[in-house]
Amino acid sequence: MADTPKGPTPGHLVWRLANKWRVAVDRALAPLGMTHAQYVLLSSLYGMQHTGLRPSQRELADHTGLEPLYVSKLARALEAGGLIERVRDPADTRAVRLALTARGHEAVRPAIDTVQTLLDRLLAPLGGRDDPRTAAFARDLTALLDNPL
Repeated sequence: MADTPKGPTPGHLVWRLANKWRVAVDRALAPLGMTHAQYVLLSSLYGMQHTGLRPSQRELADHTGLEPLYVSKLARALEAGGLIERVRDPADTRAVRLALTARGHEAVRPAIDTVQTLLDRLLAPLGGRDDPRTAAFARDLTALLDNPL
């Protein structure tokens, strides 16, 4: 039997960090009337649209790492709020394409600014967003995320 680890395991630390960051983002976005999950969907859609893409719900789910069913639920709520539009893809009627509305653009810009300011605070112990330690941290997390289970 393996020895009992001394201190928290890497998995426990990743879980705690993810929860800490999610709560911090939720609190920072609350005055804007937005949750962390809504922000992930809207900001990702914003970024994809700026590169000329109009993703399907499935493509947005793959991009964000959110479950497709959850993206569908979020997209419906954001559509009801006038922030995005959902349109059936004429080439594939099973697919629903997403786009920000003018109101969605107005809502996501201040949210992006808010999260960027928060990110500066959260990454300060590593030297900030532009520090080599932060870049190494991002590479390590990406390697873990890219590893299939």
